Amino acid sequence: MDSSLILLLLAPVFLAIFVLEVWYCYKKCIKMYTLKDTLANISLSLMYQVSDVIFTFLIVKTIYVWVFNHGFKLFSINSGWNLFLLFICQDFLYYWFHRSAHRIRWMWASHVTHHSSTRLNFSTAFRQSMTYPISGMWLFWLPLAYMGFNPDMVILVVALNLAFQFFIHTQLVNKIGFLEKIFNTPSHHRAHHGTNPQYIDKNYAGILIIWDKLFGTFVEEKESPNYGIVGQVYSYNPITLTFHEWVSMFKDVVKTGDLRYFIMPPAWKQVNKANKFKERKVDDGKSEDVA
Repeated sequence: MDSSLILLLLAPVFLAIFVLEVWYCYKKCIKMYTLKDTLANISLSLMYQVSDVIFTFLIVKTIYVWVFNHGFKLFSINSGWNLFLLFICQDFLYYWFHRSAHRIRWMWASHVTHHSSTRLNFSTAFRQSMTYPISGMWLFWLPLAYMGFNPDMVILVVALNLAFQFFIHTQLVNKIGFLEKIFNTPSHHRAHHGTNPQYIDKNYAGILIIWDKLFGTFVEEKESPNYGIVGQVYSYNPITLTFHEWVSMFKDVVKTGDLRYFIMPPAWKQVNKANKFKERKVDDGKSEDVA
């Protein structure tokens, strides 16, 4: 089995659980799904899978193998211990990828697609961007190949990490006891998807929530989250949902000539505009109080 196809092979499991959740919500009259939103999520998933498989086969495997061959080969033997260590290292790097995807606009331009639904359900896990290869998600796993982990095992563990995250995209599972202290759970991830001020840029974990607790980005779900993004995009068009932030980002760079729009956080656009407005007020002599 090719490790890059694991998510495709698990697709029947994801679809079965998704259908069960739809059926349960219909029976209980729970308004978690809409047809347009669900169709948009499925369309985005298909676009993502095609781009991911093609890019992995043509580019990622070649680069990972090259890096592996020129690296340390410390963990090249596929033992149980090495597999466990790979799982920990990859999950640690996933935390930093996910944190970067929220704090660097170039990466947010891809990740925003996943957050752009005003609903949270199992179909939201399908809502991915085909532009992840451009924004550089795959670069975060290169150190694993350089350390000596087999490239096929790296790709497999990345896929399994993403597969796990499908199961935390639901509102039907409440807090699950002591597991909340160690693992990323539906409760933790609901908070991550919230636009409530206390939830923004929190709970970046893939599988282990301990990274958020170690690095100060953990928040517990208390208030019911409001889902979506700041500056909500009201569209079900998968092309719009995929490229709207890329278009906005490049417009900002072209209009201002400021390349920092590529690397600063998404909210920096509003902060920068506010600062420039204050500067203009001072230059015009209209106000001296800019504190």
